[in-house]
Amino acid sequence: MSPPRLPVLVLVLLSTFWAPSTAVRSATLHLARSHSISPDAGAPITAWAASLAAQSAADAARVATLAAGSGKTKKGGRRSFVPIAPGRQILSIPNYVARARLGTPAQTLLVAIDPSNDAAWVPCGGCTGCAASAPSFAPTQSSTFRPVRCGSPECAQVPSPSCPGGAGASCAFNLTYAASTFQALLGQDSLALENGAPASYTFGCLHVVTGSSVPPQGLVGFGRGPLSFLSQTKDVYGSVFSYCLPSYKSSNFSGTLRLGPIGQPKRIKTTPLLSNPHRPSLYYVNMIGIRVGSKPVPVPASALAFDPASGRGTIIDAGTMFTRLSAPVYAAVRDAFRRRVRAPVAGPLGGFDTCYNVTVAVPSISFTFAGPVTVTLPEENVVIRSSSGGVACLAMAAGPADGVNAALNVLASMQQQNHRVLFDVANGRVGFSRELCTV
Repeated sequence: MSPPRLPVLVLVLLSTFWAPSTAVRSATLHLARSHSISPDAGAPITAWAASLAAQSAADAARVATLAAGSGKTKKGGRRSFVPIAPGRQILSIPNYVARARLGTPAQTLLVAIDPSNDAAWVPCGGCTGCAASAPSFAPTQSSTFRPVRCGSPECAQVPSPSCPGGAGASCAFNLTYAASTFQALLGQDSLALENGAPASYTFGCLHVVTGSSVPPQGLVGFGRGPLSFLSQTKDVYGSVFSYCLPSYKSSNFSGTLRLGPIGQPKRIKTTPLLSNPHRPSLYYVNMIGIRVGSKPVPVPASALAFDPASGRGTIIDAGTMFTRLSAPVYAAVRDAFRRRVRAPVAGPLGGFDTCYNVTVAVPSISFTFAGPVTVTLPEENVVIRSSSGGVACLAMAAGPADGVNAALNVLASMQQQNHRVLFDVANGRVGFSRELCTV
């Protein structure tokens, strides 16, 4: 049987991977068909390069903060299919979004879905630094809202909790998300994603935000920590979810976030899900090989091997737009790609160092994981093109040269678009199957 082929994907912003401060962990996988990210079809190459540079910088900021954080039939038997859409066209953010109902009566928000983060947070009335034009949650208008007090088990689960009001006051916490920081108070209320079952949910109520990276209507984390959606709805959905990400250029809710074990694809190839005790929220897999075209890339096994002590390994992240490979792995892939293309390389653009301003035959790139499971990326998942189509760049980049993330490989959303990516935490596996969801 031929390996599953991933269409070209456009990845979402790396907003929480490598930062020295307390950060939200992020490692979700997003699939999006490769298209130009130039703001309009007639934009000059300089504008396109600037947009690429901005996204590359945002990806780097995300990777930086990831490191810091370190019909119901039976229990876990409910299923829900939640429509999702690219946030780029709707909210000008790189994350994918879903409609959420919060409180009683329900207040509707478009929340970012981030499988590499744990906590959920939403802007609340009176927030300083939140987007003035975006809807916010009004706790006083919900009959079911209650604050989470200091000393409660939930307060102990947030990073760096504080009690500025003293014992018995509302639990407060600070977090870093990409290039932004925020202060929030912990609360509980009824939360349901569209088509999903409502549940009592613990989340942060944003009161002070610095920077512009925080999704304007909030975020729900799908990581593996105690305050993630996965953990808080474990009795309902059994710690299983999957998604198919449509093209980031679309504004349609044609993607789906499937919650629960019922309704997941039956014929799907899976690889073991690994755990890093130093980064317990992230989704690690064991990548064992890479091919460009049909030829293996000469990457030392030690450069791919999973090693929690050193930080080496591979994670699946949907909040990062372009795949980041550790420096030696990227150099080997880039050199193999250039040898296969056999065309003069143009100057670098927007953080990408392998670009062409002539028509070239683009080889596929394949990632092989333990199992073995091979995911083959066609052209549209491999390169990103300018709006005019005159310039094409390899849509991957090298990670940081040093630090705890220097050995980390991040498989991002552009390399996942139009595939079903399964996160079956209950059974310790991650799966991939082809599914076209761009409309």
